[in-house]
Formats: sequence, structure tokens, C-alpha cells
Amino acid sequence: MNSIIERARQQVLADGRGLDEAELVEVLRLPDEDLAELLALAHEVRVKWCGESVEVEGIISLKTGGCPEDCHFCSQSGQFTSPVRSVWLNIPELVAAAKETRATGATEFCIVAAVRGPDERLMTQVREGIEAITAEVDINIACSLGMLTQTQVDELRAMGVHRYNHNLEAARSYFGDVVTTHSYEERWQTCEMVKDSGMELCCGGLIGMGETLEQRAELAAQLASLDPHEVPLNFLNPRPGTPFGDLPVMDGRDALRAIAAFRLAMPRTVLRYAGGRELTLGDLGTRDGLLGGINAIIVGNYLTTLGRRPDADLDLLDELKMPIRELQKTL
Repeated sequence: MNSIIERARQQVLADGRGLDEAELVEVLRLPDEDLAELLALAHEVRVKWCGESVEVEGIISLKTGGCPEDCHFCSQSGQFTSPVRSVWLNIPELVAAAKETRATGATEFCIVAAVRGPDERLMTQVREGIEAITAEVDINIACSLGMLTQTQVDELRAMGVHRYNHNLEAARSYFGDVVTTHSYEERWQTCEMVKDSGMELCCGGLIGMGETLEQRAELAAQLASLDPHEVPLNFLNPRPGTPFGDLPVMDGRDALRAIAAFRLAMPRTVLRYAGGRELTLGDLGTRDGLLGGINAIIVGNYLTTLGRRPDADLDLLDELKMPIRELQKTL
């Protein structure tokens, strides 16, 4: 029986205190023979500190492609040769997508745009979209629109946005290898403004981008210090034409160790399956993660990649007897 697992059992499961960065490195280095015990502990932690229910979310891109930033994993960057064209959704399409998302049982609908930050045109379209969705669909609305000014934070709050997503993407020490057109500090500042506004902060990252285990642990620890309401965990899906397009797909066992480590770093946080899980983990791994610390899931497709069918995920939740979290309007 491994000592870090026993320490985590006392510190995280019993006391509700997350592991620190050095301890997370130990978790990420655990051998395969300890993986089942690690996942079982992470599941116990999430049930004790978060409850049994799982939060289901759908996402839609308001503006896809043509982004001026150079995030090396992203096919939406206008700087790469990735085959993603710039597309804007109209309001009726946005409402239709929200209705389809609600019909799956999802309680949250996230509007996403591939931009550095929103200009007035985009803010106007978001405002009109939210008004149209709210009039016809009973669902919480989240947004992910890049880096914000304080005025824009206040505007989104006034629109009734429930939650704002802005990922750190990578650990501070690795960030410059992933993005060069903006800084880690700029992302952090937006996250702090969102938290201070009273909106829930959704802030996660992407792993499997060539970072070391130490940098993976660093990202988890930095997210824990930011204390977001939700952490979406993405796994690199190498996209043709991007600087990371030739990287190998992350090993599924390493991905499961990371899921458990992020849960043990943040026992009370909503930890959400996000992009890349289908490629990295497959059906069996998706089940293992749900029994290893995950308590939220994005159903359907992502921004530029295909996901699992919503009914496959919902059937799996039913099979595992995991209730979908009820809709709660917070604003």
C-alpha cells in the first residue's frame, strides 16, 4: 500500500484538505498497480465532498475559427493552417442549440467564441442571444469569450451569465511554450475579476501537451490556489496544422492518474470531463474517470472536435446510478 495514497486518505478524504504540489507529483508517479486504489480513493473524495450527482453541460460556438491568438494546441487560431473556417451563429441557431442541449437533461449551456477578448459586436450578439435563450429555454447560461475588461465582466454579470470559463491552459512555467501572444498573468487577471464579480469561475487546463509531470502537478496546484467553482480537464487531441499536431495522444493510464491528482488537489471542486477524453480514454476510460473523481461532463461535440453521443454518456450515468444535478437558477 503506497504511502502517498494513505496520506491522501487522511488529509483529503478525512480532512478535506487538498494535496500540495510536491504530493501531487508523487501521485502522478504512482505505478500502474496502484492505479485502481488511487481511483477508488479519488471517487470516495468526490462523493464525500461534492456528493453523488453529476453536472451535465452542452457547449456551442458563437464564433469559430479566425482567432488572432497562437495557442499551439488550437485549430481555431488564424495563425495556423488548421482547416477551421471563421463562422458566426445566428440567434435562432443559438436558441435551437440551447433547446437541444436542455433536451439531453443538461442544466447548463455555454456560449463560446474564439477571440482574444470580446469586441462590442460580439458583446451585442451575446446579449441578444442570452435574451432569446432565456425567453424560451430553462437553462443556466455560461460564457467563454476570452480575456475581459472590468466593464465587460460587469456587463456579463448584468446579462445574467451564471458562470464564466477562462482556462489557465498550462502551468505558469510551461505557459510560454504553449502561447506567446498573451501572458499567463493576463489570463489570471480575468479569472480574478470574474470571481470578484460573483459569477462562478470555470477555469481548467489542457494536459498531454508535452509538459512534465512536475508541470502537470504545478497546474493542478495553481488551479487549487485560484479556487474556481469548476475545473474542466482537457486532454490534447493533436490537430493537423497546429504546432502540437504531431504530439502523441496521452496514455490513458497517465490521464486517469491526472484525473485523480486534480481531484485530490481540489476535493470540493466540480471536475469536468472536457475535450479529448474520447480519444485518450475511450469508453472504458470514460467510465473509470467517472469512478475516479470526475463529477461533471460535457455532452455532445466540442468546438472543433467530435465528442461521444449524448445518449451514450447519459446511459453510462444511468448505469452507474449517478444522478444528473438538478437545474438551479442562481441569477
